[in-house]
Amino acid sequence: MTELCEEGSRLYADALRTGRILREDTKTAPCLMEFALLHPDPDDATWLRPVSPAVALAQRLHPIEHEISENRRLSIALTEAFEPFMALSAQETSSTHSITVLEGLDRINAALDLATAQCQTEMLTVQPSGRRSSENRLMEALERDKPLIERGVRIRTLYQHTARYSPERLAWVDHFADGKAEYRTIDELVERLIILDETVAFIPTRDDRQVALELRHPGLVRYLIKVFEFMWTRAVPLNAGAPYETAPDGITDIQHSIAKLLVEGHVDEAIARRLGMNVRTCRAHIAKLATALGSGSRAQLGFLIAQSGILKPDQPISGGDDHP
Repeated sequence: MTELCEEGSRLYADALRTGRILREDTKTAPCLMEFALLHPDPDDATWLRPVSPAVALAQRLHPIEHEISENRRLSIALTEAFEPFMALSAQETSSTHSITVLEGLDRINAALDLATAQCQTEMLTVQPSGRRSSENRLMEALERDKPLIERGVRIRTLYQHTARYSPERLAWVDHFADGKAEYRTIDELVERLIILDETVAFIPTRDDRQVALELRHPGLVRYLIKVFEFMWTRAVPLNAGAPYETAPDGITDIQHSIAKLLVEGHVDEAIARRLGMNVRTCRAHIAKLATALGSGSRAQLGFLIAQSGILKPDQPISGGDDHP
């Protein structure tokens, strides 16, 4: 169920304006309870109070985003499980249906260089922020991308918001400031991904990037493209400026992002990992958030976030920098 009934929409809006609504009045709109938009008034059981729209929205979005992440991990597991059998299949002889395990950086880079040289229309890349990419690695990527741009290939790249604070990466992006490539940033990314011409995709299978999969199965490639497009629509253009300004309530956008993840129940380490920052920086932002809301404990902080109304439905989730 994705839409409120007409009566439920009206009653929820009234509840938000007045702060509460009679329980009796909601019997004609069961969708309110299905969406968990109301909760009992602790002082008077005849009344119901509205749940913050931001909290309600987060509760609806979380399982969807979790499912996408789980499906991607499942696709990798399935690929690994079926790869030995596909190699034995006498009918699976076409290279357009192959799934190849690439071991070692030299073999991975050679396969990527070959696929890049053959690319004619578009390259999609997802590049999660590490602890500062080295200048040499960025220059290698620049040399790989330049020929694509020169022959008219469109490039779209997703970084985390932390990339906005990497001088080397910003200087690299400036090489393509003429509009031939598009760069956006988003709060959190699952893993590195490269897709070329909607025909081949590369994904790592280990954190040390020593093993990768080269996917040419049309179904898997289409699925990964849908994952990319989902993230792309939620991302912010890199040239739109840094999305970290302090809001009127005195809380920065990054602290709004942390607040949303805190309400969802994530621990410091998970929040830091998802937003591309170190744990020390994350905890510094949490401390500032607690001070701004007057919280004396971690448990109270979650309650104050939910009650404060600082999480708005249209509030974009911002990633962090390395400066608390």
